[in-house]
Amino acid sequence: MKALYLLNTALFTALSLACIAQTKFKPEDTEFYEPKPRVVMNDAQVPNDAIILFDGKTLDKWESKNNPSQAAPWTVQDAVLTVNPSTGDIQTKEKFEDFQLHIEWKSPEKIKGEGQGRGNSGIFLQGLYEVQVLDNDDNPTYVNGQAGSIYKQRPPLVEVRADQDKWHRYDIIYKAPRFNKDGMLISKATVTILHNGVLVQNNTQIEGTTEYIGLPKLQAHGSGPIVLQDHGDLVHFRNIWIRPL
Repeated sequence: MKALYLLNTALFTALSLACIAQTKFKPEDTEFYEPKPRVVMNDAQVPNDAIILFDGKTLDKWESKNNPSQAAPWTVQDAVLTVNPSTGDIQTKEKFEDFQLHIEWKSPEKIKGEGQGRGNSGIFLQGLYEVQVLDNDDNPTYVNGQAGSIYKQRPPLVEVRADQDKWHRYDIIYKAPRFNKDGMLISKATVTILHNGVLVQNNTQIEGTTEYIGLPKLQAHGSGPIVLQDHGDLVHFRNIWIRPL
């Protein structure tokens, strides 16, 4: 019976391909006009459908991670957001799932320490998955902990240095993990990152939470915030916007 089934399937496939081969298509047979893509304008290098997370003036879109009822305790001056050491991480009030994120960062003017102590911060996607922020210049730290890495999981494809103005730009395209109604994993998160316009993560699979000690953990969750890390260094941020996808 199995052999007969396979034979019938092969014959059906061959006949179907033969019919397709004999069909005479017209150009319009493979054209469609609906639905039309939305029109998005790029105004001052910011898409007009983006949510501005930091406009250089206020932290209205942010809150303390440790105390979500409290305002974000970092410093805003001259259109730049700076970590206020020992005050804790800050996070967006709004939560996100799939998105395009643009964020610019700069290491402290005076960098102290070595390895992971050199201008350390991080950008946590959905509050769980860290894209590392670090001064890489002549820094012999572990490669899956340098700037552009998915922390403790994936090193960047290449090491990118800052421009003359010392600012770095991350453009992050992120697809969240999916879980079924019982909390079982359907697909892991993936991320693509351009660092100063250079590809450093190419549709990289994120294995789970980015742990400092131990292996990644997979936990069912929904949408989550963007979190900026207070690692004790005066790291600067500016021009932060996001496009939910």
